[in-house]
Amino acid sequence: MGSDEPEGPEVTGSHLARYRQIAETLARHGLGFAIGAARLQRWVPLRRGLLGHEARREPYSNPEHLRLALEQLGPTFIKLGQALSTRQDLLPGPYRQELARLQDQAPPVPAAAVVETIERELGGTPQEVFASFDPSPLASASLGQAHAATLADGTEVVVKVRRPGVVEQVELDLEIIANLAAQAARHWDAAADYDVAGIAEELARTLRAELDYLAEARNAERFRASFSADPGIHVPRVYWDSTTSRVLTLERIRGIKISDLAALDAAGIDRRALAARCADAVAKMVFEDCFFHADPHPGNLFVEPDPALPGGRIGLIDFGMVGTVDPQLRDHLSGLLIAVSRRDPHAAAQALSDASTGRRRPDLGRLSEDLAPVMRLYAERPLSEVPLGAFVRELLVVVRRYRLQLPRELALLLRMLVMVESLAVTLDPGFQFGAVIGPWAESLALERFAPLAVLRRLGQAGSELVDAAGRLPRQLRALEDALERGGAQISLRPGELDELVAHLDAAAQRVAVATLAAASIRSLGEILASQSQGRPRALRTALTGAGIVASASLAAYLAWTGRRRT
Repeated sequence: MGSDEPEGPEVTGSHLARYRQIAETLARHGLGFAIGAARLQRWVPLRRGLLGHEARREPYSNPEHLRLALEQLGPTFIKLGQALSTRQDLLPGPYRQELARLQDQAPPVPAAAVVETIERELGGTPQEVFASFDPSPLASASLGQAHAATLADGTEVVVKVRRPGVVEQVELDLEIIANLAAQAARHWDAAADYDVAGIAEELARTLRAELDYLAEARNAERFRASFSADPGIHVPRVYWDSTTSRVLTLERIRGIKISDLAALDAAGIDRRALAARCADAVAKMVFEDCFFHADPHPGNLFVEPDPALPGGRIGLIDFGMVGTVDPQLRDHLSGLLIAVSRRDPHAAAQALSDASTGRRRPDLGRLSEDLAPVMRLYAERPLSEVPLGAFVRELLVVVRRYRLQLPRELALLLRMLVMVESLAVTLDPGFQFGAVIGPWAESLALERFAPLAVLRRLGQAGSELVDAAGRLPRQLRALEDALERGGAQISLRPGELDELVAHLDAAAQRVAVATLAAASIRSLGEILASQSQGRPRALRTALTGAGIVASASLAAYLAWTGRRRT
């Protein structure tokens, strides 16, 4: 197979037809850059390749052509576009806004196919399993469709049925997308910097989770348990007796669409209280539960009027896209929050560099300079009054400029927070999201300096030092050989010295922190040994030694950082 051919399984049959369809669709919309990056030229017939440029005469912009191409390529590519529309760190605004318009709609599944799926999964016809079942779908999407039904006790439910054949189509497309991403990463530096192969893997994980209704059901149950004591949040109940990986039965949520301001006002809903309830719920998800709904657009939020609740009860639906806040993400988030609260561009540059998963390491000095104006924009405001959405947008412009790639969970989290802030401001124009999440953010920042968190970071630094120590003898032998052969020559181009100094700075910090870690660990061992032997004098000696070693290490570290700043 030639170098231009996709790698992986043999390209025959359905693979061959799909590659050609993808290439022709991109060519039809004049997306030659995508064809070249993915090495799809061989799949574009000459006639189509020539006509593709003429198609650009249509009155569509580049972002519109991309959206139209993805829509024509079907469910997997629609999901890819929707995922990219959430990545403010990867795409500029016009592309994100256009991709956000992707409509996940499809023709209804034939009634006979729906009946067959329910019979196979639940052991009976829809009429046998449910007291009533509406064959006309409430909504029909590319992966499945939803039907209204009732249970034997009269409970209203929504039954989601997966589309027949969709798994096979999605798996074929995911395999092709992975191959194209690998080709792009080898032949296009920007694709490698942004780790398009990693993005393809994330898409595969997300889509497979959405195809498995058991995963969505577990997500719904987790949210329901989390908000069980909150009368202001209504999460639908899962009916497990009629739920499988292909069929999902949930309690039906009825209410006013949260973006329908006229209907909210007519129902007597206190929109200010409703905005606060949205923000409180999101803050709880992120900072307390560490598990959040990643797609809180207005179509997934309904308001149920309740005389006892001025802001009404929020009904939450669609649990296919969720995010988690693991310890590493909490660490990145707290570092960024501390930098923002101090208006410190140097700390912000370091936090973004630490969080980036891309291969490119930025010039921290230049990155700090570009972040300084962003920090100055809100320098006169307390953190609680900083408009989150505007600040994140300015921050991510710089992130894209340096081709930094944020972890998927952090990108999802930022997007979700911006969405909720926008919704809350629509409900209450005077709303300030920072005032709600400020106390939670302060707790997270303080957590960064808790003893266990500090010990964890010390342990990580110690591991890095051990790894470096293992490589050092080989590097010293290589240097000795070079010197014996007549010496070593060192050549630095203009601009490389700053990068070298930055690496040395980072290495010195790791050594200092690792020395503190080693001192602490050794002293703790001596303390425990002295306690077990019942020797107070030994205990005092161990504590004194720990203080001397730690103080010396800290002094050396502060001296180094002081020299660097001057």
